[in-house]
Amino acid sequence: MKALLLIDIQNDFLPGGALAVPEGDLIIPIVNQLQPEFDLVVATQDWHPASHKSFASNHEGKSPFEMTELLGLPQVLWPDHCQQGTPGANLAPALEANKIEAIFRKGTNPEIDSYSGFYDNGRLKSTGLADYLRGKGVRQLYLSGLAADYCVYYSAVDALQEGFDTFVIEDTIRAISQEGYAAARADILEKGGRIIQSSALAMRD
Repeated sequence: MKALLLIDIQNDFLPGGALAVPEGDLIIPIVNQLQPEFDLVVATQDWHPASHKSFASNHEGKSPFEMTELLGLPQVLWPDHCQQGTPGANLAPALEANKIEAIFRKGTNPEIDSYSGFYDNGRLKSTGLADYLRGKGVRQLYLSGLAADYCVYYSAVDALQEGFDTFVIEDTIRAISQEGYAAARADILEKGGRIIQSSALAMRD
């Protein structure tokens, strides 16, 4: 069984949002067209409390995109984004949501960030996504969403570690940094993941 995982397609990551990914909105029409090709569609949602320590605003004298540490891990300080209950945290209105069977929220612990849809960055806590997918009989997992060099990348690596055949649909992702994505792409391939285009999906069973 194959599933489509939609990663953080939220207002704050789209152009005009608090942490906009360049051209992030361009993936949505393709994602909407792809959803009927899958047995299961699930999504992740960044869902930060206002006190989240990945926000630069919660560190006196710090600016967005500076580096710090959280629980001993390197941490980029971000602009405030995807705060719980705010419009910026909502899934993009243009995203077709009727087929999404479950949404897994992440980044809820103010002490640590959570790029992956499976675990926080310190792997202290699981979101339950892997067990959910296994319970549904999923073997092949296809990833779309934002941002390619952070949440898509870390989700792909964890999906591989959890034993899923992992495919990143390259024309349905966008990155904050092209250099960052180039490194992420190489690592996904090295770990056994596959990078495909949406046009290839009609040929897969």
